[in-house]
Amino acid sequence: MSFTHLHLHTEYSLLDGLSKIKKLLALIKEQGGTACAITDHGNMYGAIEFYKACQKAEIKPIIGCEVYICQNSRHEKSSQNRKNNHLILLAKDNQGYKNLMEIVSIGHMEGFYYKPRVDWETIEKYHEGLICLSACLEGEVAHHIVNNDYDKAKSIAQKYQSLFGEDYYLEIQRHPGLKEQDKANEGIVKISRELGIPLVATNDCHYLKKEDAFAQDVLVMINTQTTINTPNRLSMANTPDFYVKSPE
Repeated sequence: MSFTHLHLHTEYSLLDGLSKIKKLLALIKEQGGTACAITDHGNMYGAIEFYKACQKAEIKPIIGCEVYICQNSRHEKSSQNRKNNHLILLAKDNQGYKNLMEIVSIGHMEGFYYKPRVDWETIEKYHEGLICLSACLEGEVAHHIVNNDYDKAKSIAQKYQSLFGEDYYLEIQRHPGLKEQDKANEGIVKISRELGIPLVATNDCHYLKKEDAFAQDVLVMINTQTTINTPNRLSMANTPDFYVKSPE
C-alpha cells in the first residue's frame, strides 16, 4: 500500500509554507510516491503550477485547500467572530474542483477578516465533488477534544458526516513535540469507532526536509512579527517534523 500526502503546504501558504513545488515533486518521486495533494492555507494560488508540474513528473495531482471556517456567519466581521478553525477540502472530480474555487473565492470576497474565511452555509452549498478531512489541531473536532468538550467534537463530526457521507474522514497526526496531539488522536479514534467515520493518517507538511525547520521558523517569525527572543511565540522549531516524510 502506498502512502500519499494529503495535508501539504507549499510556498503558496504565504509566510507559512516553505516547499517549492518542483523540489517537492522531485522528493515525492524519490520517495516512490505516485500521488500528492496541495492544501495551501485559504488559497489555490499554486493549483495550476502544481497540476502542470505533477503531469510532468508523472505524479497524480490532488487539488485541495485548507480553508478557514469561522464560528458564525462569514459576513460577521467582529472580534467575537475572529476565531477560526481549519478544514481540509480535496477535489475528487471536476465538479469538486469548480466548487472548491467557489468556496475559496467566497472566502476572499465575502468572508475576509484577517483571513479568507468561509462558513457552514458555504460548505453546505458547495460540498458536491469534495472530500473533507477534519484537519490538524486547529480543526474543529481536534480543538474541542483538546479543550475537554468531547460531546461537542462528536456532534461536529456527525454534522460533517451527514453532509459528506463516505467522503468525510477524521485526521490523525503524529507530531511528538505537540503534547495536545496525543490527546486529540485518542478522542478522534474514539469518535471514529463510535460513528464509523474512517481515519486518515496525515503529516502537516510545511517544508521539505527536517533540516529546513529553522528556515521555516524564520518565515513564521516574519509572519507573526516576532523575533527569536519573543516569549511564547508561535514556533514549530521545537517539533522539527513538519516536513515531507517518507512512507517509512
